[in-house]
Amino acid sequence: MTKRSDIFSYAKKRYGIDPDYPFEKYPNYAVLRQCENEKWFCLVMNVDGTKLGLEGGKEIDVIDVKCPPAQRHDLLRLPGYKPAYHMNKEHWITVLLNGAVSQEDIFQLIDQSFELVR
Repeated sequence: MTKRSDIFSYAKKRYGIDPDYPFEKYPNYAVLRQCENEKWFCLVMNVDGTKLGLEGGKEIDVIDVKCPPAQRHDLLRLPGYKPAYHMNKEHWITVLLNGAVSQEDIFQLIDQSFELVR
């Protein structure tokens, strides 16, 4: 199961980027930004699962990443993917960090999002 710390370590190693915490109201929401243009390419959040249509009301860690609309449509058919929470639902997707999506796939989505906001 991929954890926040895995994502932050990956972003640091691959891009030299540390998370930034811009939301006073949500101190655990972390943003990963492009160094060149300051655009977000990954948002790491902990949200109530019911906000994502999950049962049980337990808080869950997720990431939002940018992806092409056609790919987004295909991913939403798979377990572990939801319409974007807190971002544009046409160009962003939420990925659950509960083990449903492999770490390799998560890192590939982060890399793709990095390139898309470049």
